[in-house]
Amino acid sequence: MTRRLAPALLLLCGCLAFHRGPMPGEPAGARYVELEGTRVRYEDVGTGPAVVLVHGFASSLETWLAVTPSLVTSHRVISLDLKGFGWTGRPEGDYSPAAQAALVFALMDHLGVGQAAVVGHSWGASVVLRMALESPERVRRIALYDAWVYEEQVPAFFLWARVGGLGEGLFRAFYDERPAEKMANAFFDKSLLSEALVEDVERALSRPGTKAAALAAVRGQVYAEVQRRYRALTQPTLLLWGEQDRVTPVSVGERLHLDLPHSQLLRFPRCGHFPMLEAAPQSTAALQRFLAEGQP
Repeated sequence: MTRRLAPALLLLCGCLAFHRGPMPGEPAGARYVELEGTRVRYEDVGTGPAVVLVHGFASSLETWLAVTPSLVTSHRVISLDLKGFGWTGRPEGDYSPAAQAALVFALMDHLGVGQAAVVGHSWGASVVLRMALESPERVRRIALYDAWVYEEQVPAFFLWARVGGLGEGLFRAFYDERPAEKMANAFFDKSLLSEALVEDVERALSRPGTKAAALAAVRGQVYAEVQRRYRALTQPTLLLWGEQDRVTPVSVGERLHLDLPHSQLLRFPRCGHFPMLEAAPQSTAALQRFLAEGQP
């Protein structure tokens, strides 16, 4: 951080506002439930063995729109906006993977689901692994897309944001800057980065409480201790990875494959951070096969 930048950020330091309850412009017909002190948006469709879909950082349940139609032919598919993202509330509190895992379990309890296969993308993978570590009897199988689960993955911007006061200044100044450029880094096929998608992201970033929630989630990304426990997991695990992912490189997938003793790693060429979009037919078919192997 330069000497000229630091004083400017200090002037911007101060509390970021959280937000409880409904938000302006909520989608018509969306389903909500109050869980763990948070108003949670969720979807619950289909019948059969339950599968829970967990999105990544700064994302929402819409991540799975290309996946859900294939899964509902044989599964009950549950998805949600995690605390602080999508249309779920942004109250003050804990946004760590452990807290998000507790939120997912609370939704499962609300829906009467005792056990499920759980699928996570990017940062959502850290939530899924925490679920499996804390309550392994409730997680039947695991599928992870381009996982963000190691301390070594945390960038310098996020490390600086852990500092009280400085993090608030950084997020106030830079968090919602140039979303199109940041998103382009996640795609191999830049044609998928449509103007409508960028506008959707910009609108999501402008929702009340978003910066405060995102900073809290970043400060919860502390993996040094928990990553040592991954080797203890016994659930069958499928790792799905874009070969051209610049956010979580394939080397991370190879490391995770070694750490998870019952895992298999699938790579998708000409694909970035979102195999469910850039390699939709192939990755979704692989997920279906994997889930079918574990059906009662």
